[in-house]
Amino acid sequence: MKLTVIGCAGSFPGPESPASCYLVEAPFEGRVYRLLLDLGSGSLGNLQRFCDLRDIDAVALSHLHPDHCFDMSGLYVVSKYHPDGPLHRIPVHAPAGAAAFLARGYGVDDPLGMTEQFDFSNWRDGGTVHLGPFTVASVLVDHPVPAFALRVATEDHSVTYSGDTGPTEALVELAEGTDLFLCEASFVESVANPANLHLTGAEAGDYATRAGVKKLLVTHIPEWTDRAEVEADVKGTWAGPYELVTAGASYDLG
Repeated sequence: MKLTVIGCAGSFPGPESPASCYLVEAPFEGRVYRLLLDLGSGSLGNLQRFCDLRDIDAVALSHLHPDHCFDMSGLYVVSKYHPDGPLHRIPVHAPAGAAAFLARGYGVDDPLGMTEQFDFSNWRDGGTVHLGPFTVASVLVDHPVPAFALRVATEDHSVTYSGDTGPTEALVELAEGTDLFLCEASFVESVANPANLHLTGAEAGDYATRAGVKKLLVTHIPEWTDRAEVEADVKGTWAGPYELVTAGASYDLG
């Protein structure tokens, strides 16, 4: 199982990284199965450094903010108009309403929207789906729009992704014992932050500690946020291994 950071900039693309997108790969039926966690603004370009877009098997969208889903428009173009012919219909798991929302975002006039290219399914709070070699568990978290944290597991390894969320105990149970806890930390402790929106590094570290994760990967840090301060906040609540992720980083779980 391998995780590659395609984009990790918080809230909007930054000069060093696209917005949120993570590629999870594992062997499946004699080949490599490729699952995308989010496909945010600017990420489709960087994704092509790591795989052929025709080899994407499924997409899991944590929520429907642009920095997590708007490059689905580009994937739609590739899927529908590729010179070698339309691609296979790609499963897309997302919050309810994603099919209509993404079609409006692209400006699709066809009554079918994007459904000939993408096979949409809705996340359920506490639900589980199977995608190739992966079992994906979803839990509702705390954000202004319906948003889900996801745990992607094979028989041997797991990656838990917070998506975007304010403080929520749901992350502790979902991330328990996970190999990699990919957790957002958009805020810092030194200021008064809006409620029900994002986490600080200290909150991410606290959840990692209580969940007993093996490694904490801190992500979704906006360009205007001091990474050093986020890191200091993390170290105040987490004593284990961690990284503030960067675009292009990869983590091989064997």
